[in-house]
Amino acid sequence: MMDKMNRDPKTSNYVDGLSIKQGRLINERPDGMTGIQEAANLRRMKKISYKEQMIANGIERAEMNKEMRKMF
Repeated sequence: MMDKMNRDPKTSNYVDGLSIKQGRLINERPDGMTGIQEAANLRRMKKISYKEQMIANGIERAEMNKEMRKMF
């Protein structure tokens, strides 16, 4: 019911992300992605996160070393 209320009144025959608007079929579905593509994206994001973490740790250690040198 709520789906019908949120639709564009000029749009009719809404089925799984496909609709007909002014006599044309409109594809409003999100781009499909295979499981392999999803796994590859997750792996890439994990690698990037790991690299960012390593850089942040290196910077933090360098700052700690600076502070230690100032103390002694």
